Amino acid sequence: MDQENKAIKQCKANDKQYTPTLFPNGDSAKQLLARSRCLLYKSPDKWTPNQNTDIKIAYTKLAHWYKEVEESGFKSFQNVANSITLNYRSILNYFINRSTNASAKSFNAKIKAFRAQFREDRNTKYLIRLSKLDA
Repeated sequence: MDQENKAIKQCKANDKQYTPTLFPNGDSAKQLLARSRCLLYKSPDKWTPNQNTDIKIAYTKLAHWYKEVEESGFKSFQNVANSITLNYRSILNYFINRSTNASAKSFNAKIKAFRAQFREDRNTKYLIRLSKLDA
């Protein structure tokens, strides 16, 4: 994204029209990122043959991605890469049972919103019960 933004600025400075580099499938990098965000929500029976279904393939692709990030020198991606390195086992667990922790994250967000809304309420018994349920 940073490279594309720099290229766009350079083209504008030189009064040229920016034309993004296209991958063999016809997508630009930005389009590919936008389309791939829905991959995890797609039912496995709707996957194409080249989409990951095996944890070994996912592990290999993740390792290749990490290597590319290290070689690219993008400082902003280094933080993401470090987070993924610390949590790669949890991330790859998706390929075993096809489940994520999205429902738990959603429930925690609702609890936080509820607590923020009723911060002045002194009925702490309900909040304690709710936090035990959450745990």
